[in-house]
Amino acid sequence: MAKILYIDDTENNRILVARRLGKSGHNVLTAESARQGLALASSEKPDIILMDMGMPDMDGWAATRQLKNDPALRHIPVIALTAHAMQGDREKSLQAGCDDYETKPFDFPRLIEKIEARLAPPPT
Repeated sequence: MAKILYIDDTENNRILVARRLGKSGHNVLTAESARQGLALASSEKPDIILMDMGMPDMDGWAATRQLKNDPALRHIPVIALTAHAMQGDREKSLQAGCDDYETKPFDFPRLIEKIEARLAPPPT
């Protein structure tokens, strides 16, 4: 299955998502900060990145902009996974370069559908 990088500063979220996606057959890498996540993205070249938006060292919006500005990483789909669910937060995430958006608490079946949709080859 896919190599997924999940970047979130909350340990319980990392554990929960890694276990659930691991049970679906995915290889899940985790990072506890945006900076660590950017380094892992560069070295591991995941198939998709799940990005928390509200992190203390560098927020997910800035990290996504960095990813999308890097020619070696910009092709990697990024799904925002965030508690930021106010009006305009989805648009802010998409403007930063995220390819999709999902709010916490997670709806895992919907999240897995979004991951699979982003990993599917484009229709011919």
